[in-house]
Amino acid sequence: MLNLILFGPPGAGKGTQAQRIIEKYGLIQLSTGDMLRSQIAQKTELGLKAQEIMAKGELVSDEIVVGMIKSIVHGDKSAKGYIFDGFPRTVKQAEALDNLLSEINEEISQLILLEVNDQELIARLLNRGKDSGRADDQDVSIIENRIKVFKEQTTPVMEHYKAKNKAVSVKGVGSLDEISELLYAVLDKL
Repeated sequence: MLNLILFGPPGAGKGTQAQRIIEKYGLIQLSTGDMLRSQIAQKTELGLKAQEIMAKGELVSDEIVVGMIKSIVHGDKSAKGYIFDGFPRTVKQAEALDNLLSEINEEISQLILLEVNDQELIARLLNRGKDSGRADDQDVSIIENRIKVFKEQTTPVMEHYKAKNKAVSVKGVGSLDEISELLYAVLDKL
């Protein structure tokens, strides 16, 4: 089973590249952002709590996110593997994910960081905000806070997996095909 963490700040291209990886390798994408937005759209209790937190550019609690992931990973026995998109965001979440996967005798195969500079991220997110209507992609101060939160809280996750020799970085700027080829080169080695 191939279990991949596609990692990077908001706007790095994780969702776009995840779709390409899914098509090529047959993995299942677990996007915590998509899961949370679905809960918000359904106006569930979880969704309403998450909406309030996300509107400030902050992270949703580990308990909520880990619970959503666990129900999917433990429920699908036929999966070839998973792409974790937007999770884990903290070392505590990384440890919870490692434990959750070990319960089914699996582990993370690789964390791949998409490296993109801040100015490019802001431009991408503002552009996405025009099309998507997402409020968190339309305000520069919220975008900057999201990037800051990523750097402060999630960079240690990269170190967590580096210590296990399971983390690499690839350039996340260029054409979609160029970035995909860099990712495929890493994945084909696994």
